[in-house]
Amino acid sequence: MHKTDEITAAKEFILEKTGTVPDIGVILGSGLGSLADEIEDAVVIPYADIPGFIKPEGVGGHSNELVLGRLQGKSVVAMKGRYHYYEGYSLDEVTFPVRVIKALGAEHLIITNSCGAVNTNFSPGELMLITDHINLVGTNPLIGKNNDDLGTRFPDVSEVYDRRLRNLALQIADKNNITLQQGVYGWWSGPVYETPAEIRMIRTLGGDAIGMSTVPEAIVAIHSGLKVLGISCLTNMACGILDQPLSHEEVVEVAGRTRSTFIGLVKEVLQEI
Repeated sequence: MHKTDEITAAKEFILEKTGTVPDIGVILGSGLGSLADEIEDAVVIPYADIPGFIKPEGVGGHSNELVLGRLQGKSVVAMKGRYHYYEGYSLDEVTFPVRVIKALGAEHLIITNSCGAVNTNFSPGELMLITDHINLVGTNPLIGKNNDDLGTRFPDVSEVYDRRLRNLALQIADKNNITLQQGVYGWWSGPVYETPAEIRMIRTLGGDAIGMSTVPEAIVAIHSGLKVLGISCLTNMACGILDQPLSHEEVVEVAGRTRSTFIGLVKEVLQEI
């Protein structure tokens, strides 16, 4: 469990660099970092410079910087890239930035990702609103002694992804003729993609999409008292659905093609929160 003094040290370091007290945090997934480039009066801080943040390994599509400023009239803090469990980091390390986002003053967190579609009614290039998730990894970022200053020992996760924010996103998508699927996101540890048998299992369990992030961050966000919105870019059909291999290059390429639609949706959600 995270320590209060470490979170405070990171917060104070960041606030020394900027006067921005963010209302909203945004975690930008693969290929979506360009949204951070639209932030006005931006202060950019490499993760490696922030106390408590670790120097990232670096995954294609991720810049690994914290960007603070104003976007759509709101004060925001954006993670341009994220840590992944499969890189060998502990879940405390993966989710530490979420604690700092809350400590900085944010009340809402928008989490984005690129992932594979398990639901055969979905298509690559579509967006999916996360309604719920399934933790398939067999561990949890809240395991260990609870820090009562950060949240309750047994948080309620009956509504991880805030219903009001989801309805807002659906209204905005409908107004702009954006196809926004809704579904359950499954968290897979990676770094290998899933086997066809595993995808059949995930579909049987009720998963609509599968990816290697988001769930630990969402759990810690709920423990912290943040209101969470999760949106996925469906970059490929999951293994075994189509007769073709999967590749990270495909993920980045499809995310790039969907970028403008995704960014437009997130920007308008930010404006309306």
